[in-house]
Amino acid sequence: MEAIEELAVQPCTSSLYLRPFRLSYRQNGKKKFWDFMRTHDSVSILIFNTSRQCFVVVKQFRPAVYMCEIERHQPQVFENQDKESFPSLENPLPAVVGVTYELCAGIVDKPGLSLEEIACEEVLEECGYRVSTADLRRITSYRSGVGVTGSRQTLFYAEVNDQMRTSGGGGQPEEGELIEVVEIPLGESMKFAYDETFPKTMGVIFSFMWFHNNIAPKLPKK
Repeated sequence: MEAIEELAVQPCTSSLYLRPFRLSYRQNGKKKFWDFMRTHDSVSILIFNTSRQCFVVVKQFRPAVYMCEIERHQPQVFENQDKESFPSLENPLPAVVGVTYELCAGIVDKPGLSLEEIACEEVLEECGYRVSTADLRRITSYRSGVGVTGSRQTLFYAEVNDQMRTSGGGGQPEEGELIEVVEIPLGESMKFAYDETFPKTMGVIFSFMWFHNNIAPKLPKK
């Protein structure tokens, strides 16, 4: 996962996932504009393994996170952003600075499938557990990247056990995915959530808090 080589930054003239736009509008009589991007909505799934009393999350390299760290340490990389060429990354940072812990998730890009069906596919592909739509509990939905994309993510909860695991997960290599499945013990979950040495999404923190407020009190006492 962390063997990242031959890094090169270049302008993005077209993308399957991002479309930049500028909206011009008048608000309270004042003329304004706002740059934004359209992208896919998504689903995410909080997975709890009842056999081992742990959360199942994923760990992967995120180029956007990596490049934020690059800019923080080497701001000159983006100084020529309006030109056709960028300086090469002569002293790249270790890939680990771009690795994050996240909930199992995926974009909504299959019109024929419901959000629940897409979530089930993601659980199987990324984490190796076979769940049905009946196994899912919808927690809520929220907007992410409200200043840039405004996309909607729908969060589900799924309980699994060891018998439901049919593969090691890891995503789909043919689509460029390289995912590591990580288990977070229930008793260590809130410490993990607030430990900034483990880069993570807000979805991890929020969903762990939701679990401790809504599910943990109903668990059998040991």
